Amino acid sequence: MNDEALAAAFAQRRPEALAVAYDRYAKLLYSAAYAVLQNSADAEDCVHDSLLSLWKKTRAFMPWRGNLRSFLVVCVRNAAISKKRAQVRHSRIEDVRALAAEEREPFDPFEHERLARALALLPAEQRDPLRLAYDEHLTQTQIAQQLSIPLGTVKSRISLAMKKLRDALEVHHESH
Repeated sequence: MNDEALAAAFAQRRPEALAVAYDRYAKLLYSAAYAVLQNSADAEDCVHDSLLSLWKKTRAFMPWRGNLRSFLVVCVRNAAISKKRAQVRHSRIEDVRALAAEEREPFDPFEHERLARALALLPAEQRDPLRLAYDEHLTQTQIAQQLSIPLGTVKSRISLAMKKLRDALEVHHESH
């Protein structure tokens, strides 16, 4: 199957087109994902997940917009970038949790109460996304879906809540 026939078959979502596209472009797509993720297993997962995601979307690829090879590379690269950003966010959250665990006793009821009071002072629109992120371990995208609000709003509310908590807890810490 030549490239034009493959592109047409992929656009029509014919089952054999997915297998042929994977066989033909897997190494290239893996290289694009690996360049971003720097991890073999993550790159393999990214290629697999991206292709399946694209395959499930009707009209994801339209041959008149460009060639299939370039389209797949861009989609896999974008998915890898998103995955890398999510990994960085999760890593930062885990770093903060680990640092917090190192800096205090295993369970300090006074610190717990102080944090609970600071959280209670936050408006619900800021407290709820924060709770979902830390207690439920949801991503910001999942929080946006669950709360039916835009992703940018979730990011802003969590950022503002974290700043308010940091300010409230630092003021108390400095006074003691």
